Amino acid sequence: MAITGKRLQQLARSTADGLPGVSRGRPFTDKLDVYKVAGKVFLIITDDPHEQIITVKTEPEYARSLRQRHESIAAGRYLNKKHWISLAAGREITPALVEDLVTHSYELIAASVPAHRRPRVEVSGR
Repeated sequence: MAITGKRLQQLARSTADGLPGVSRGRPFTDKLDVYKVAGKVFLIITDDPHEQIITVKTEPEYARSLRQRHESIAAGRYLNKKHWISLAAGREITPALVEDLVTHSYELIAASVPAHRRPRVEVSGR
């Protein structure tokens, strides 16, 4: 089931807000909502009602594959086109894909920072 641009952005925000150690701000412009983990960007959401997109990081090969399979996924806006992709609403963009890509981007960024700066994840039931 396809999602709207507004729903795409809501899903990205709620997914990011549920991850440990996430901060949010507008360091570049008041039209870009920037999500960070350990001080590094992993998600950008536009506030332009005419361009409702999100931008996330992924591995270059995975990014290329996603762009080939989904016409609503393009090279990343604002950031390195090799490592970042932007998603817009489209019939092939599902809630599960949005949640997976936001989480994947978060994990890539978190893994790139020194262990002492990574957010702590508490495991329940152990």
